[in-house]
Amino acid sequence: MKFTKLVPSIFYADISIGLKTFVDCLQFTIGHDELNTDNPFCVVDKDGLSIMLFENKEYAASEHPEYRLVTNDIEEVYKNVASKYPGMLHPNLSEVTLRPWGAREFAIVDGQIGIRVQQW
Repeated sequence: MKFTKLVPSIFYADISIGLKTFVDCLQFTIGHDELNTDNPFCVVDKDGLSIMLFENKEYAASEHPEYRLVTNDIEEVYKNVASKYPGMLHPNLSEVTLRPWGAREFAIVDGQIGIRVQQW
């Protein structure tokens, strides 16, 4: 048995928030677009990663997950996010910080999900 990719689904009450987070802030691109339908969704892609974004108020009300994005250049990612979207930086981890487990991390939040950016 072989798997080639894990594609999480993230639910937003307003999908434009997810697009701001992933497309604008983290520079993913829209690989599949059904945004102008009765049940808006899309797939965003970057560097071999894919994430499905859905607009669904019911699911969004009950799901507030946290994800980790691992990078080899956390300073570049942080500089980009902090300069263009400083309001998205999580107040408890708003700077690149060496964590007790040895990873360097910072975090962003968009009201629906949390994302820790991490470099080992």
